[in-house]
This record gives sequence, structure tokens and C-alpha cells, in this order.
Amino acid sequence: MVVIGGPSSQLLAGRVAAILGEELAMADYKVFPDGEAYSQVATALGDEVTVIQSTPTDRDIICLMQLLDICQGKKISLVIPYFGYARQDKIFKPGEPMTARAVAHALNPFLCEGSRVYTINIHARSVLDHFKPLSQNLDATPLLSQALARMNLMKPVVISPDKGAVHMAQEAAKGLGAECDYLQKTRLSGTEVSMAPKEIDVSGRDVVIVDDMIATGGTMATAISMLKAQGAVMVFLATVHPVLTGNALLKLYRSGVEAVVATDTLDKGVSTVSVASMIAQAIRANRA
Repeated sequence: MVVIGGPSSQLLAGRVAAILGEELAMADYKVFPDGEAYSQVATALGDEVTVIQSTPTDRDIICLMQLLDICQGKKISLVIPYFGYARQDKIFKPGEPMTARAVAHALNPFLCEGSRVYTINIHARSVLDHFKPLSQNLDATPLLSQALARMNLMKPVVISPDKGAVHMAQEAAKGLGAECDYLQKTRLSGTEVSMAPKEIDVSGRDVVIVDDMIATGGTMATAISMLKAQGAVMVFLATVHPVLTGNALLKLYRSGVEAVVATDTLDKGVSTVSVASMIAQAIRANRA
């Protein structure tokens, strides 16, 4: 088996290939002057390949389609660590597309019988229903929990930014042996909103906010400032997908965050927790 790393997942692909003991393909990626993407895999491919490519941008989706076109007819283990457009999983207004479904349908023709799709903490699991091959969503929360456990936190409490994501915070809290809560928003006026844990007093404690992704960082920055004002000693952020657009990190550190702990589903400066072993284990299990 050959492992092919797309342009947004080259480091992660190298780590997975090393753990599996498989060849890492030599590939070339560039952009033509008119903006069109170009991909070439220079390594000879056998009947079975693993393609690893996150899709944070439209161009990354095109590159993934190009790689799958190169691998047509082969048994493909397709790993999309960060699935862009997963938040567009519903139609809210007439005339809107379900873009997550459209992306899955665009990839399906390249995936022959025996292929498999892997995602990691995808924002909406319903997206996997649109893939024709068997699909599996892997959970990186235990890996984040292990990294946090090495920080010797003081009376930690794990908090979800809202009630909808509390299941992830509960999983992280279990690994830390910590209490868990979620932030409840209270509107003070037309322009002011207060955020505080629903039940737990954070005063004199270290707080970890856990979410599947951090994009602009605005809501998180507000939450951090408010938790510090409520007496939290240190506030950490733990996220699987560090999207971190624009000046997101500046917002977070100006608000008083102690550290941002993230995985390498996207290769950023804060991506200190690798999901490579988890991906390799899943691929091995399904090849056996």
C-alpha cells in the first residue's frame, strides 16, 4: 500500500505512513497562473492506496478530487481529517444547497467497491450518510484528554461552549477525572450577553473549554475573558480542528487563554497532538 498526502495533510500523511511502515508517495502540487490547481503523483501505485487530505479550502477539495482521479479503480482508504463544509449539512432556506452532501456526492464516483472513508470528529455525522462506501468517524477527544492530563491542572473543570457540544466535553472530562459543564448564555441587553457555566463555580480552578473546531475565535475569546473575570485561574482551549482564520490566535491570547491544544488534522503552530496513530490503527483494523 502507498500513502498519498494531499497538499494540506503532508505532515500527517508522513506520520501515518511511518507508523504503518508503508511507502509515502512523492507528489507534486502547484497552482497555475490562472488559479487552477495541479497535482501529480510520481510514485508507482499498487491496487491499494491511502489518500489523506483535509479540505479547509475549495482548492483542497479540487486537489482531493485530482488525487482520487489518479487512483481510480484502486481500493482506496480515503482519510479526510478535517471535512470542510460539514457545517453546511442542512437546508435552512429555499434555494440553498446542502453543500456537505454535494461534496460527498462529488467524491463518490472515484471510490470503488472495497474503499472506505474516514473522518475525524466531523461537525455533523449525518454527512457520512452521503458516502456510498463504508464510512467511519474517528474520535480524537481521548488524545486531547491525554495531552491535557500531562499539564497537572488544578481542580480542573471541562466546559463545552454550548449544550449541543457537551458530549465531547464529557468524554474529555472522563479522561481527566474532572467535572463537566457547559456555558449558558444570558442576554443582559440588546447588545450585551453574559456567559457562565450553568452549574459549576470556576473560581480558583483551571478551566478547559473543549470544542470540535475553533474558526474565528470570537466567541471563545469572549468566553475566556468572562471565565477569568469569574475567578478561573487558568483557561485552556482544546480543539480537534484548529481552523483559526485571520487573527483568531491573537484574539484568544489577548483574552487571556493559557494555551491552545489542538490536533494535526490541520497543520498549525498549535497542532501538538497527532492523530496519526489513531488513523493508522483504524486502517490496520479494516485491512485485517
